Parts: sequence; C-alpha cells; structure tokens
Amino acid sequence: MKPRLILLVLSVLSLVACGDGQADSKNQQAVDALIKKIKENLVCVKGGSFQMGDFGQIDPKSDKLPYSVNQDDKYLHRVTLDDFYIQDRQVTYSDFNVYAKSINEPAIEYNEQESQRNASDLPAGVDWYKANKYCQWLSKQTGKDYSLPTEAQWEYAARSRGRMMPYATDDGKLEPGKNYPTRSERMEVTPQSDAYSPFPVAEKYPPNPLGLYQMGLNGYEWVSDWYDKGYYEKSPEHNPKGPDSGTLKVRRGGATGESSLGLVTVIRNPYSPDLSLKVPEGADKDLDIFKKRKQSAKINTFRCVIAGSSTN
Repeated sequence: MKPRLILLVLSVLSLVACGDGQADSKNQQAVDALIKKIKENLVCVKGGSFQMGDFGQIDPKSDKLPYSVNQDDKYLHRVTLDDFYIQDRQVTYSDFNVYAKSINEPAIEYNEQESQRNASDLPAGVDWYKANKYCQWLSKQTGKDYSLPTEAQWEYAARSRGRMMPYATDDGKLEPGKNYPTRSERMEVTPQSDAYSPFPVAEKYPPNPLGLYQMGLNGYEWVSDWYDKGYYEKSPEHNPKGPDSGTLKVRRGGATGESSLGLVTVIRNPYSPDLSLKVPEGADKDLDIFKKRKQSAKINTFRCVIAGSSTN
C-alpha cells in the first residue's frame, strides 16, 4: 500500500474513532443527567402497616360502600412494608430513550398514525418487559436496588402511606380542572389534540400528600407482581411480592379515558406483560385476534422504586 494511501486510511479511522468517542461521551452525559434527575425526584416512603384493598367498606366517607366495582380487591388485609423510595413521577419518553440509546436499542417508535404522540414529557408507554428492564438498567448504572414497585408498595404510596384516599390527588377527591386534567386540557397540551392521551408528567396539578404525581391517574402503571385474583386472601403480611408465577401482570390505576370508577387507588388491572390482547373468559385463546393483536402501549406507564431507607 502506498504511503499516501496509508496516511489517508489512518486519517479516516482516526476521525471515525473521534466521532465515536464524542457520541459515547454525549450519551454518557445524558445518562448521568438522567440519573441525577431521578435521584432528585425520589420520595422516601416511610414503612408502616395499612389495610390493603377496597377500604370503602370501612370508610365512613363512602357510607361504607365499595369504591371499586371489581371483586379481586374486596378482601381487606393487613400489610406491613419496609421503607422504600419511589419516583415522584412516571418515566417519560425522553427518560426512556436515553436508556434505549445507551444500550443501542432504537427509541420508542409508533406507526405513522401515532408517530406524533410520543412527546418527550409524556409518560413512556411500554410493555411490562421494557419497564422492568429499564429499572434493572438503573440498578446496574447506580449500584442501587431499583425495580418496579410491588403492588403493595404502589397502593401504600398512592394512598399516602395507606390513608383512606380513593384517588391519589392532593385531597383524595377527583375534581377535573382542579386536581385532574380535563379532556380539553389534554387536547391543548398533547400532540394531535388527543383528548385521551396521558398528560405531561408533574405539570399543573398538585401531587398527593406524599409528594407523588398522577399515580394511577395518567395511564395504567405496571407493578412487579404476577396477578392472582385470590392473592389477597393468602398474601403474607410483611412485604408481599405477589405469586411466584402467572400469565398476567398487575397494572394499577386506569386509562385516561376511563370513568372515575376506574381510577381509584385500590383497583387492580391485570394484563398480558407483552400487551397481547387478554383472552376473555370462555373465549378461544388460539384465535388469530388474540395471537396477533396487542393493546396500544401508550396507556401503559411505570415508575421505579428503590428498596431501603437510603439512596447513598
């Protein structure tokens, strides 16, 4: 190879290497900034005991009528939790895509019809597996025990340490325009004027008394537990983690298009972890409609927790 050609090849390789180094450096800066933001937005949840489940039956404010229309949350049972930290807001598309880039995966993409819906400050819509991997990635980056919250941790935090709060708002009530966005407000701040889109995270409306924003009010939120409709009757008291196995994962809260009944802090919404359509009872699970179609990811959101009483 001629000396001039060798010099040219070496110059090109040097430029490529420098370019890769700059890209890696920028990506690491984004990762560092994300971790710093997450730490700043963690809320310490002091452990304690509470009655988990539909507490309407013992709440004088509801005339002792249930808050939930479901049956799988009716068994009130005492749960005692250790201290933990939880993110005060849902993971956004911007957050999630920093993670995706760091592991050389594509940013979250939608089909053409929905391509404008992933505004950076909206909660990231993902299946359970992606949510779980994100929290695991945070563990590797920080050396801390990040994970999806257990179902018990989620409810305890949403109810501000187990208080009798039907909704995870500032006062336990749901009042559109005061502590919960109206449909017209969603249309004003979301791409494509979507009245049923999740709202930007931690904006405009106050958190619950514990300092947590929009828990269960801004899309379903994944938790770590497998679903068992009868689990409450056999749940251990201390730090329950759900069944060892299952086919559905628990989501808490509700979709933004649901009525107020679907947004209460005690409601359980199981679904396929990969968002495959849930097969109705008695239906043929082998039908193509259940095999090939999936629920839209945009209404399935999450936040992470850290076990323990210190983040240092």
